[in-house]
Amino acid sequence: MSKLTLYILREFIVPLFYCLVGFIGIYILFELFGSFSRLLGSDLSFKECVLYFGGYLSPFFHYLASAAMMLATLYTMWNFCRHSELTAMRASGISLFAIVKPLLFAGAMMGLFIAWVSESYMPEYAQWAKKIKAERFGTRKGSENDAFSFNNTHENRVWMVSGGANRDYTELTGVSVDQESAEDVMLYNINAEKASFLDGEWWFVNPKIQHYSNGSQCASPTPEIDALTLRAFPQFKERPEDIRMQQSNPKYLSVREKLRHVEINGNLTDEARREFSYDAWAQALAPFSCIIVMLFTIPAGITSGRQSVFEGILGSIGMFFVFHGLSIACMVLVRCNLLSPVPAAFMPIALFLAVGIFFFHNTLKSTLSLMGSYVALFAFYMVTAALLVSKAGLGFLASHLIAFPLPLAAAVLCTLRFRSRA
Repeated sequence: MSKLTLYILREFIVPLFYCLVGFIGIYILFELFGSFSRLLGSDLSFKECVLYFGGYLSPFFHYLASAAMMLATLYTMWNFCRHSELTAMRASGISLFAIVKPLLFAGAMMGLFIAWVSESYMPEYAQWAKKIKAERFGTRKGSENDAFSFNNTHENRVWMVSGGANRDYTELTGVSVDQESAEDVMLYNINAEKASFLDGEWWFVNPKIQHYSNGSQCASPTPEIDALTLRAFPQFKERPEDIRMQQSNPKYLSVREKLRHVEINGNLTDEARREFSYDAWAQALAPFSCIIVMLFTIPAGITSGRQSVFEGILGSIGMFFVFHGLSIACMVLVRCNLLSPVPAAFMPIALFLAVGIFFFHNTLKSTLSLMGSYVALFAFYMVTAALLVSKAGLGFLASHLIAFPLPLAAAVLCTLRFRSRA
């Protein structure tokens, strides 16, 4: 790694650290306002307190990280221009891409960290933090789960757990399982003191099995097997994470868990399926937000250092809010059944990736106004199409074909004008 790369990384990581600490500190401060006294009176260790605040912050971390990356990039590029360091680097024959490559690498690393938080840390500790807060930081510390039920609609099987479970749902106490046929006729019922998930199978302790025939109790066809005090049930394909998914808040699940939740739950409404699918794909694409934000922030930082501080800063912050606002608008369109989940999740990423690359390639002063025109025209197109579907009663394809030509023509005119000025 060259000295220039190390220098650029050092100049970037310091403001990034300050921005992250500041944002996280604000969130923690707001949380402490309501729970500081109870937290002091609890028996949580320091490690558990750190895990609690990490779980509390994890659902919002990708917003904080992308905002911190934006501000740190703005400051770094503005500082380079203010001290003429960028001019000296370019005069030495170093390309702009070689200069900003360490920043883009840092953005990619932050994206990987966001993915780890969303897929590994948040599913376990966000729900745990919510539970111990609901218990007012009591002695149980959210390590156990109360009585619950689990409905496997694909297998026509219902689990009732009266004694609760451990945190990862591999140990269930007071288990009752009802197995029905496809015609909703009872086949058998199992009552057991305990059920444990070992080596990919459910093992029941002291199971009591009652068989049914045509809805009436009948004798067991396998009395010797039913008399076992420890018995495996390999036909039960439920996994502990499936049970945990049904008991957890859906927004705290990983991408894999959300997609599996849609797959194994046949009783979900169409609206719930669309919402789950969109959330899963949006969460999978969230790590790319850091790179996208940096692509239009780097030229804005250069502009603020050379020409106007407020133009670059306000333009970059405005693009940041428009990016997340478009994501929220796509989510609303999915819930209103005006847009499919997968295109809605990819649309903000694809649009602003193109915007960022174009903005990065053309660092002229008028680029900000061009990008704003693109965003406004796209918003006009989406709103018009949605109104044609909801108010005029047109079909999805017809409404988009009608709404698309006018903003497309305006975008072409804006582009031609920009190229003539450039």
